Amino acid sequence: MSSRHASGGLRVATLALVSLVLLSTVAGTVAAQSYQGASGTIIIGPDETYDSVEGVAGTVIVRGTVTGDVETAAGTVHVTEAGEVGGNIEAAAGTVRIDGTVGGNVSVAGGTVEIGETAQIGGHLEAGAGFLAIHGTVDGTVRAGAEEFVLGPTASVGGDVRYDAATFTRDPEATIGGSVVQDESIGDSAGPDSGEFALPSWIGVVYGLLVNLLLGAILLAAFPSFSARVAGHVAERPAKSGGVGLLTLVAVPVVLVVLLFTIVGIPLSLVGAVIFGVAVWVAVVYGQFAAGSWALSLADRENRWLALVVGLIGFAILGAIPVVGWVFELLALLLGLGALALTLRESYQRRGNVADGRQTTLDEIDSDTTAA
Repeated sequence: MSSRHASGGLRVATLALVSLVLLSTVAGTVAAQSYQGASGTIIIGPDETYDSVEGVAGTVIVRGTVTGDVETAAGTVHVTEAGEVGGNIEAAAGTVRIDGTVGGNVSVAGGTVEIGETAQIGGHLEAGAGFLAIHGTVDGTVRAGAEEFVLGPTASVGGDVRYDAATFTRDPEATIGGSVVQDESIGDSAGPDSGEFALPSWIGVVYGLLVNLLLGAILLAAFPSFSARVAGHVAERPAKSGGVGLLTLVAVPVVLVVLLFTIVGIPLSLVGAVIFGVAVWVAVVYGQFAAGSWALSLADRENRWLALVVGLIGFAILGAIPVVGWVFELLALLLGLGALALTLRESYQRRGNVADGRQTTLDEIDSDTTAA
């Protein structure tokens, strides 16, 4: 077999592997009947029905139906007005908002927990939060520990409300079927027992690192020159790469939202959202790889595989720093997204120049033939 055919076979194989990785990542949001694992975003679409959701994610959004339980540790958990969970919800998250229907119990812990006006919880609510607001319906009892606890005018609780809060506000219009009791013994015990469902935090970190290493290895093997150009943009023009990345991160979602308001644009918006999500993931890996390449260049070393490992492990460590870790991860995203956009534009322009050159050559040949 010739080297050219071998190279082509490698390219096909690596692209196939990329497809498998991407399909396995998105499977939880488009095809599977149940979700288990870790992901950047878990979305249950309006026309989708899942048996259950269990995993670690940046964002969990339920717009469709989950017939069973939702058990997750996430940055944000949102059951929209159209969303329906037949079983229980157990979640630990930065923000939890429920606007839809939950057939069972809700046990959550978060910085902010809100039960919207349209929410209907068939069982009990147990919450530990910095800020807790109930504006919807809870058929069972409420047990809450919070810094600030608000029962709004549209709140309706079938049973008792037991709480421990520094600040408690009850609107006179709120409907409580049982008693309202301040119980200082609740403390910070309200909310889910993390040992029952949440994975240790280091498992999510290791999982994400391994998946990113796999994607990075595939990108470097399939597109070595393209990957080198992306890293070059970050090293040579970091400010421009970061600026373009920020513009892309803001502009693309705006365009996708605008497309949703047009009948023709709805499918384009949905497909574009998936593509952009994948692009953001690739950009994060490229941004960390580029930072690793820059770090090795300071030591007069040049090895793309070592740069990938150094970059991804380095950012995994930086990202674990409390309070400021997310800043480093955002920086890698902006640099990688901007460099990716710039490199794609250059590739497109290069192909256009090649096509123009071929057309000029054909015109010259045609002119010479006519003259002859």
